[in-house]
Amino acid sequence: MIGLETKRLKFRQWRATDYEAFKAFYSSKQNAKFVGGVKNAEESWRLMATYIGHYELHGYSYLAIDEKATKKLIGTVGLWNSEPWPEPELGYWLLPESQGKGFGVEAGLALKKYALETLKLDSLVSYIDAENEPSKQLALRLGAKHDSTIDLLDFGPHAVYRYW
Repeated sequence: MIGLETKRLKFRQWRATDYEAFKAFYSSKQNAKFVGGVKNAEESWRLMATYIGHYELHGYSYLAIDEKATKKLIGTVGLWNSEPWPEPELGYWLLPESQGKGFGVEAGLALKKYALETLKLDSLVSYIDAENEPSKQLALRLGAKHDSTIDLLDFGPHAVYRYW
């Protein structure tokens, strides 16, 4: 996944220099509402390190994504499947200034193809909070279909949007 590129985007591993933007995203109740909630500075650091560790263990994770034209971090779109997680997930969050530009669709389609063709995953879903309409719309644009609703670990009820 590291080095994966689309027309406008490049996937890469997280760097210490990403921490300020990462921390700012997770310090906002509005931003973090549907991605595990607000985090303090230490929790943000640990979460970013967790993303890196997941990549080391599985060969995929939530990666940093840069816009090629500006070389600026725009957020993350990635694959997650920790031990307690029900099945592999395609997840995403974008920095507020990067939303509404089609980056989520572009990155999501690239990762969906990678998950199917390179990783040959048997399943791929997105778990989405019932109130997160933008995320539902993105999942639909990526070709997912609403499958069911589950109680997702400590996160409560989440709709399952299934890609295959």
